[in-house]
Order: sequence, then C-alpha cells, then structure tokens
Amino acid sequence: MVQIFKASSKKTQVKQNLTVTVQRLDQHGCGVAVQGKKAVFIDGALPGETVQVQVYEQKSKFLKAKLQQVITESEARVAVKCRHFYHCGGCNLQHLAYQQQLTYKQDKVSQLFAREGINIALPWQSHITSQPWQYRRKARIGVQYNKQGNAIIGFRRRASNDLTTITSCPVLDAAFADIFTELTALLPKLSGKNAIGHVEVIAANANVVVVRQLLNASPQDKQHWQDFAKKNNYLVYLDDGKQLTALSDDQPLHYRVTDTLTIEFSVNDFIQINHKVNQQMVAQAQAWLALKPQDRVLDLFSGLGNFSLPIAQQVQAVVGIEGVPAMVAKAQNNAKRNGIDNCQFYQADLNSDWHAQPWVTVKYTKALLDPARAGAYQAIRQLLLLNIKSILYVSCDPATLARDAKLLLSHGYKVEKIALIDMFSQTKHVETMVMFSL
Repeated sequence: MVQIFKASSKKTQVKQNLTVTVQRLDQHGCGVAVQGKKAVFIDGALPGETVQVQVYEQKSKFLKAKLQQVITESEARVAVKCRHFYHCGGCNLQHLAYQQQLTYKQDKVSQLFAREGINIALPWQSHITSQPWQYRRKARIGVQYNKQGNAIIGFRRRASNDLTTITSCPVLDAAFADIFTELTALLPKLSGKNAIGHVEVIAANANVVVVRQLLNASPQDKQHWQDFAKKNNYLVYLDDGKQLTALSDDQPLHYRVTDTLTIEFSVNDFIQINHKVNQQMVAQAQAWLALKPQDRVLDLFSGLGNFSLPIAQQVQAVVGIEGVPAMVAKAQNNAKRNGIDNCQFYQADLNSDWHAQPWVTVKYTKALLDPARAGAYQAIRQLLLLNIKSILYVSCDPATLARDAKLLLSHGYKVEKIALIDMFSQTKHVETMVMFSL
C-alpha cells in the first residue's frame, strides 16, 4: 500500500474525503476519476488505481483532490527517483513506468487528432528516445528570499509561482549534479544577493552558469563568483538585462548536431533541451524527407540552422526562414563556420503575409517546419500556395499540431509517418514529428 506525502494548502475550500477508482490520465498527466456526475482530478494517481483523496476545490462540473493514499496500486506505478517529486512542478510522470509514459504520450496525440475530427489510423513509427535521466542540458534555477532573508533555490512548486527548495535534480545534466549545493553555500556570502533573479545553467562544449543580476555586483561579489567558477570548472556570466559580462574565461559555445557539424550559439539563444534526442531527431528528419541531390528545401522557423545545415549537406539548396533577426545572422555564421555555401537564411514574420518575399519565387521540392508552441497555422495557409509535395512538421505542442494537421489534410495532404520525440522524459510534454505528402 503506497503512502503519498500530503502537502498542506492554504487554498483548501472543502475537506471532503473520497475513495475513488482512477479511469484515465488527462492531457496534463493528472488522474481522472468520477464521483456522481463529476470528474475528479487527482495529481499523482494512475489509471486502474483505487485511491483515497481529499477534495480541496469544488466546481459545478468537477472536483480537484489531493492524493492521500493508494489503496490498489497500478502495475505501471514505479518508485519516484526524485526526492522533490511531490513538491516540484518540473516533472509530473516519474511515478509512471517509462514505457507507459510513451504510451500515454502517443495516446494523447491520437486523442487530440480525434478531437479535431481527424479520424484516421495514424501510422505510428518507432519513438525517438534517449536515457530518461540526466538529459536536460539547459535549465533555469529560480532564486527567492523568504522573510528571514534566507535564499530559496529551486524550481516552481506545482500549481504555484512560489519556489520549492531543490537539493538535486535527476533530469539535469550530470555536469550540474552539485549546482544546488554549491549555490546554497555561495549565495549567503553575497552582499547583493537580493538582486539575483535566477541562475541559468547550460551544458555544451563548456558548462555555463548565467547569473541574472538586477543590480551591479560589487567587486567582492564578482570575486566570489570567480572562485565558484574556478572550483567547479564553470564559465560564469553576469546578466544585468542589458549585457553579459564574463567573470571567467570566455569562449564560443557550440553543440554537435551531427558527426561533422556543430552549431554555435550564445547563452540567450534557444537550443533543444535534450542533446541526444536532438541528434536523433535531425537524423530522422533527413531520412523521412528522403533527400536527393537535386532537392531544394524550405525550412520555416529555422532558428540557428539546427535542421537547415545538416539537410544542406545532402541537397542542392536550402532556404531557412526565421523571425528573429539575430538568429538569422547566427545561422548565416554557422553555415560559414561549417563550410556550407548552399544554405541561405532570411528574416520574415511567418505569421504575416510573406508572399512578396523574393525567396518565395523559388520552386521547392520539400519543406520542414519547426514552430514554437503556438504552431504554424498562418504559415501553413501560405505554404499551401507553394504546392510543395513533401512537408515535415516537427511539433512541440500536440494541440496546435492537430489543428495544423487538419488544415493540411483538408488541402489534399495525407499523413505518411508520425513518431513521438521524447525530448522531455518524466514530464507531460510531448514533441512529435509528422511526414505529410501531397
């Protein structure tokens, strides 16, 4: 019989105790049971389990309840690896066996497609996965101070903007295994400690710590950070919101996307969180596009060139389009650094009308989209006019993917292949790759 830690809540509205049987997980990974005609949402409960809960919020159509005890345990339940699991809002599926996490995520995508009226048998392919722990190479660690002036160093609590103290994180890259202990020892020494908003860590060719310092750091504080950098072999930067100041040896940052190609980036740039999954994702994109030397590929939301540059090594030409001008300049520089001269990058707002752009007049044989969570609906509406026969869509939000897929399917495209990309193991977040053909 599993005993579940019960965190107190000042927002408790009712204290009704119930025993219910969980039927499914919702889109957020929360267990769902039924009491009378109302759904009961129970964080931490799994399908098939009989659980004892305490209701803390009651609405006309649903209840929210805290899990107090698992009476009948699911075979899919596993011991959580993180001591902070029941407080931290970062991971919410650690209690579910890894293969069942993947099944849940695949079902989640299928359900969202069905909600959009896409009632087809999705041609699922093998999942893209890596090790489910120590995969996160970039993370933001929050810093808050309590009334006594003591630092709280960690991540947000579940369903809260407040932080919970973290002493270790099993999904964080091993290079930062001791980062919470080291920060806990360092911050009380700083005179300007209340000026620190957060600390960001990045694991690449060097291990980087970026300190968001709202006020100018004193010489003594800078020395403390320099000692911290030397002790832990970190590159440390202070970020005052206007510029970055290196407090240790500075060097260009890069990550390897293929065996022969590296992407240079700065600490404020977006990069994929999971290094090994990113490499597999890029390789699968190349394979699914069935690239040929005569292909001309259009890459929308191209960023630093994560997909564009590897693809360019196999085709006649690639055109990458990105909305952020600084990213376009960096992508151009990455092409030059890697000796790639058949890949051009342009800036454009892909959610506006871009058909007057000169790069639109090129005849493309294939296209790739890798949008943010908002999806690519407006971009696809215009992309449809280009009559490109093969479109690869890489999605980080299954709801907007399903919406956008409906648009493509309504204009004669079909789903050739679809696969999960498990970029964020132990969490509810789902990334997906879909191959559409006209």
